[in-house]
Amino acid sequence: MLFPLRLTVLALIAIAAVSATAGIAPARAQSVAAMVNGEPITNFDIDQRMRLMALSNQRSSRKEVLEELIDEKVKIREAKRYGVDPSAADLDASFAAMGQRMGLSADQLTHTLAGRGIRAETLRNRIKAEMVWGSLVRGRFKDSLTVNDKAVRAASGGLGDGKDNGGNFEYQMRPIILVVPRGSPASAIDMRRKEAETLRSRVQSCDDANALFRSMRNATIRDTVVKTSADLPQALRELLDKTPVGHLTAPEVTRQGIEMVALCSRKPTSGDTPEQRKIREKLYMQKYEARSKSYLRDIRKAAMIEYR
Repeated sequence: MLFPLRLTVLALIAIAAVSATAGIAPARAQSVAAMVNGEPITNFDIDQRMRLMALSNQRSSRKEVLEELIDEKVKIREAKRYGVDPSAADLDASFAAMGQRMGLSADQLTHTLAGRGIRAETLRNRIKAEMVWGSLVRGRFKDSLTVNDKAVRAASGGLGDGKDNGGNFEYQMRPIILVVPRGSPASAIDMRRKEAETLRSRVQSCDDANALFRSMRNATIRDTVVKTSADLPQALRELLDKTPVGHLTAPEVTRQGIEMVALCSRKPTSGDTPEQRKIREKLYMQKYEARSKSYLRDIRKAAMIEYR
């Protein structure tokens, strides 16, 4: 009877531990640290946010975290005044996108957070605050956030005007994929790549590419994509600039199979060069940050904030 008795004792200990935890958690959750326009922020909320921040090696004091949570309450309330309130589907999509960037599904991200003692709702609340605030500030102050060409030229110091970087172009392209099933051996991938090289030599125009790949099994040619130099990463720009118009870029192995791009046209454009785009984005963010801070400061003054 010793073994059953031991099991009973262990079971009682486990039940006692669960009961003790259950008694503490609600009490802590109900401990209010601040009230913001009638909505509570609990010490449990603060603990959860600190755990979340620790995952990305962010270190903040409890006071700093509390102020951040107050800011978020104020932002969300202000956004609702102007009808900015994302749906559950929008939040689900943003949550899933964050997981995807980490190589995780939404469920896997939820389980990963739970393993660290963090509710998925803690991350979702932070995502929601960022979503509504960005939409609100950009929507309300759109005109004042605009960066004109004169400001870009002044900040560039005469650089990035298209004279010393190979010019600024608009590219019309059609992506092509020769499908290779996942898990295929290296020999199958190599055979498909050799096939792509052979087909590449037969294409002299986008019409050729369309006729060839539309009729081919396990191959796809997508609709025309239009991008400027500023829209593309440098490596792709350089590749397209070396490719004759009407021809295909060299085959590249991707997760979908063997990919190439049919370059339909390449013509000069007066839009931003890559350097000018970076400058414009930097100036925009400076304006956005300044406007965001002043706006938040104003609405915090009007909010009812009570520290406990």
